[in-house]
Amino acid sequence: MANPHQSFGLTEMTRRLNLNKATCHAILTTMANYGFLVQHPKTKAYRLGPSIIAAGNAAFAQFPVLEYARPELEALQNELGVGFAVTGRSKLHQVLLALYGRASEMIDSFQLGLRLPNTAPVSACFTAFSDAKYLEAWLTRCHESRGGYNEKLDQKLRVSLIAIRARGYEVTLKTRAEAELRAELARIHNSWSLTHLEEAANKYQHDLCDEHFHLDRIDPKARYDLSTISVPVFVFKQVPIMCFVAGSSDKPISGAQIEEIAARMKASADRVTALAIGKETVS
Repeated sequence: MANPHQSFGLTEMTRRLNLNKATCHAILTTMANYGFLVQHPKTKAYRLGPSIIAAGNAAFAQFPVLEYARPELEALQNELGVGFAVTGRSKLHQVLLALYGRASEMIDSFQLGLRLPNTAPVSACFTAFSDAKYLEAWLTRCHESRGGYNEKLDQKLRVSLIAIRARGYEVTLKTRAEAELRAELARIHNSWSLTHLEEAANKYQHDLCDEHFHLDRIDPKARYDLSTISVPVFVFKQVPIMCFVAGSSDKPISGAQIEEIAARMKASADRVTALAIGKETVS
C-alpha cells in the first residue's frame, strides 16, 4: 500500500518483508486467491487487487472521523498556506493516515501507512492526553530503548507533556535527528525493507532524546525553527483518536504565528469532534 503504483515479484517481496520464500509465497497466493492481490500472467509480479478497495472502504467506515477532517484541513491548507497530515496510533506505533499538501519535510519523507515508534519523545501529543498507565508505558519504552532509566530525560519528557496538556497542542522543533532520518529514508527509498525502516525509525527516536525537540514555552515575539504543530482530536472518553499535524515551515516563524495556527487547528478539531459525536448519537 505504500507503493500503490508498483508491482513486486516473490523474491523482492521476500527480501523486503524479511520472510522465507515458502511462507511469503503461501501468503501471496492466498491473498491473490481472494482478490487482495493480482498476479501478472507473464512477469508473475504482484500488485494490489480489487478486494483491497472493499477492505479499505470497510476500514474507513469504522473511522468516519477522517471523512469530517478532510474538508477542514483542506480549508486550513488553502487559508494558511500550510500543509497538514493526520496521524493515528496503535499500541507501539504512530501511523501516518492522510496528507493534505506538503505537510513538512519530515512527514513528506514518509509514505502513507508507515510508522514511527510510539515511544517518547515521539507521539507526545497522544500521550499527554492519555491516562497515567499509558503515559508510564510510553516513558518506560523510551528508557528501555536507551539501556536504562535516565532521571534527567524522564523529567524533561514529563515537563513537555505537562506543557502540551496545558495549552492543548504540541509544538516540535527541527533537529539533527530529523535531518538524518530524512536522509536515510531518501537513501533507501527504492529498496527499503521493513527491517531497514524499523531500524531508521528506532534510531530517530533514540537520537531525538538528546535534542531540544519540544517547545515547552512559546514566546510570541521569538522566532522558531518549527517542525510540526500537533492538535489532538477527541471522540470517545476524552482520549485522542487522531492528531492534526501542521508543518511546511521553510524558515523560522514567530511564536505568535504558531499560536495563531494552533488556534485555527483546535477550532477545526473541535468541529470534527462535534460532527463525529453527533453521527454516533444519531446512529
